[in-house]
Amino acid sequence: MIGLTGASRLLKALGDETRLRILNLLSNEELSGTDLMEILNMGQSRISTHLNLLKEVALVNDRRVGRRTHFELAPGPSAGLVQEALAQGGKSPEVQADLAGLEALRSRRRSEARAYFDRVASSFGDEPLPGRTWEGLSRALLTLAPRARYADLGVGDGMLTMMLAEVAQAVTAVDISSEMLTQLETRAKSAGLDNITTVCGNIEDLPLPDASFDVVVLSQALHYAHHPDQTLREARRILVPSGRLLVLDLLAHNEEWVRDKLQHQRLGFTENELAELIQGAGFESTSLLRAARDAEPPHFMTLVATAVRGN
Repeated sequence: MIGLTGASRLLKALGDETRLRILNLLSNEELSGTDLMEILNMGQSRISTHLNLLKEVALVNDRRVGRRTHFELAPGPSAGLVQEALAQGGKSPEVQADLAGLEALRSRRRSEARAYFDRVASSFGDEPLPGRTWEGLSRALLTLAPRARYADLGVGDGMLTMMLAEVAQAVTAVDISSEMLTQLETRAKSAGLDNITTVCGNIEDLPLPDASFDVVVLSQALHYAHHPDQTLREARRILVPSGRLLVLDLLAHNEEWVRDKLQHQRLGFTENELAELIQGAGFESTSLLRAARDAEPPHFMTLVATAVRGN
């Protein structure tokens, strides 16, 4: 109960035409004081006075958004009374003019946003934008991946393994380096992931049972294989019928230094070469595309290939 004094103050707040117009606008959407000044064509002090009174009787809430304060209708026992008061003047010329002003404000916002994107369209891809990372995009897309049994062959730093584990039923991580796997286990434990199994082994001779995985992933691992054809046959062997293969690797290049510095056995693959290797291993429905080009020299290009193990 708000008492007689509170009721008197509430009715006084609702007894002013301008305050009712403000409440009506806020019933449509949250607005700043600057927005209300524009729509109602009133000065700042006048708008502030009305908003402060509406806040005092708990009809309006406010919150900071950057340098501005935004206002909205407050929920509570007085909300029904407000709606009833607003309904009485819903068709008045003043209210209709206010709603037209609100729509004009919305239209201006859309025009400003469109003008900004039109202005930066040619260079937008080069801009450092908050939140735009390949990891973020990968995590978002992985939420659409099936909850299945994954084998990640040649895990490297394990970043992809851990992202897969967030959506997978289980992930088996295979790498020739026991130290790489130890580091992965440590990071997985720290992240609270308990569905990763590590297996030390050669991706050309997998110590894994036949037909035991739904998806096999080879991410920047095939160029380390002495015999990539054998690696792909092993990938097919451990897949269930209709299981899927995902390969990320480098487009053929001439950077010989990667052999000694990075232990690469192959200088990438041409599209035809990779497709023939996958099909030669017995896969079907092969799809291949150029996915991304490194921004920095020597501008390595990444190929993405998918395929299906037939029955």
